[in-house]
Amino acid sequence: MVDEKKSRFRDPERTRERLLQAGFREVYRSGFQSASIDAILAATNVTKGALYHHFENKDALGYAIVEEVVAKFPRDRWLLPLQRSQDKDPIDALIHIVRAIPARPRDVKGGCPLVNLAQEMSQLDEQFRKRLQKIFHAWQEGIAVALRRGQYQGTVRRDLVPDETAGFLIAMVEGYEVLAKNSQDPKAWKAGIRNIVGWLTSLRATHQSGRGGRRLSKKRVVRPRRRF
Repeated sequence: MVDEKKSRFRDPERTRERLLQAGFREVYRSGFQSASIDAILAATNVTKGALYHHFENKDALGYAIVEEVVAKFPRDRWLLPLQRSQDKDPIDALIHIVRAIPARPRDVKGGCPLVNLAQEMSQLDEQFRKRLQKIFHAWQEGIAVALRRGQYQGTVRRDLVPDETAGFLIAMVEGYEVLAKNSQDPKAWKAGIRNIVGWLTSLRATHQSGRGGRRLSKKRVVRPRRRF
């Protein structure tokens, strides 16, 4: 036991990461305002002095949770897959991402960590709001970049405004996650996936050709004249 304690103190980065992960679980379960420092310490077997060595106060811990844990969800599930699929149709990439979002009962029960904190803290703490806004902005911009690339390649409709379309997609995803959380029924999210995929499919360009997305003219059908 003594050696284990010494190893924890000798590895401050590991201790900090354990506090972050335990803090995230507690905030996800109870909300930030109701989150218990004692519960976080009990889950990590870390002293209060060690916690405040890494984080000045509970707010500082909360900000770090947003920046280092919550921000990973849209980054890992959306931004990195979009970056890795730059040579592919962005609509196909977005559909794949949406279909891969977890729909297990435990995921539906807790809802989206980003939305949970935005709903709880945006009006109460400006530092929380700014950090959450930064995550939403990066998420929206990442989708917009993919859509602009698709417009250039001729696979995405040219009449779309990428920034607005990206914001609408995020609103749909988060809205359906809230509906699923409220109903506590994975079927609500699965219905959302079907509707979002259908909407994404409608963003595909039609009668497009090559880069720049110039519209092709339809071939004129010449019908033979009837002879009487």
